[in-house]
Amino acid sequence: RDLVTYNDSPHKFEAGTPSIVEAIGFGVALEYLMKIGMGSIQLYEKSLKEYAEKQFDQLDWLSIQGNASEKGAIFSFTMKGTAHAHDISTIIDRRGIAVRAGHHCAQPLMKHLGVNATCRASFGMYNSTTEIDELISSLKFAYDILG
Repeated sequence: RDLVTYNDSPHKFEAGTPSIVEAIGFGVALEYLMKIGMGSIQLYEKSLKEYAEKQFDQLDWLSIQGNASEKGAIFSFTMKGTAHAHDISTIIDRRGIAVRAGHHCAQPLMKHLGVNATCRASFGMYNSTTEIDELISSLKFAYDILG
């Protein structure tokens, strides 16, 4: 049959199949999170944040940029001296540690902080204190090279 029927605007411009797979995946992810419990996830991530803070505090050559008491387990940091965030991230990446480096779409904040870029490490329910220890070890390695 050679018949085409168009919907009214704006729907007639929406081509293809709706994001069914994504919607199903999102539903399964929500069920998973609800099974674990959002409170449990929050407590675990808070424990990771507190552990990471203690580890970062031992590195007197590392500067944490912004450290509000009720923030999540996300840390932006720089090394004191001339080490660039991209150099730091490249070195620790080679050791299997993933961080984001750059201005994080926050150039006015970087200017206010007096830095051109930071590294950012994020910890979630899928991380462990062992991984934080590996990050710290890799940062020490990078500092030995760049510091």
